[in-house]
Amino acid sequence: MQWSLVIPLKPLALAKSRLADTAADGLRPGLALAFAEDTVAAALASPAVRDVAVVTDDALAARALAALGARIVPDEPRAGLNAALTHGAAAVRAIRPGSPLAALNADLPALRPSELARVLDAAAEFPRAFLPDAAAIGTTLLTAAPGRALQPAFGTDSRARHRAAGAEELRLDAVDSVRQDVDTGEDLRAALALGVGPRTAAATARLLIPGQ
Repeated sequence: MQWSLVIPLKPLALAKSRLADTAADGLRPGLALAFAEDTVAAALASPAVRDVAVVTDDALAARALAALGARIVPDEPRAGLNAALTHGAAAVRAIRPGSPLAALNADLPALRPSELARVLDAAAEFPRAFLPDAAAIGTTLLTAAPGRALQPAFGTDSRARHRAAGAEELRLDAVDSVRQDVDTGEDLRAALALGVGPRTAAATARLLIPGQ
């Protein structure tokens, strides 16, 4: 089974505000773009992924991610993360009505194609499923089988909310790269320890990160 992925990305100027303790204002947009580029490149390299749609209104990000092979879907709702994901899922299903869908975070710079394939293969056993983040509070991936609505509930305590909405929690070992999203300096250090993609490596080379 091959999946269509939907990846949301807010305008780069507004992204990654919680990295303020690690990166100056002028560096955070570049970091956010590097995270997204490495995420999209790794996703497209996964044998379980057919295609990737990125929902964004950021022109710079749209050009960069389209150059990697992603389809760009304008964020027409402009009503937050879950509305963007629902809109992106509808855009994908309009073209591929029988495709299984997965929503994936844009800030997984250590993502490994093989680990993503393991998660998606496990998710194929359920109508809807999700993978908790490394902190075990949020969600990095949410899936919906063909004919099922995605029903995203990302945001605060999304692990509990996705579980309450009937999605199966995937309990897998050795898929740390799919769990490790980056919101804080601590998250970034954890991703660097796993080994990030080339764009994030270049972007973080300009930062002085304790423990790196």
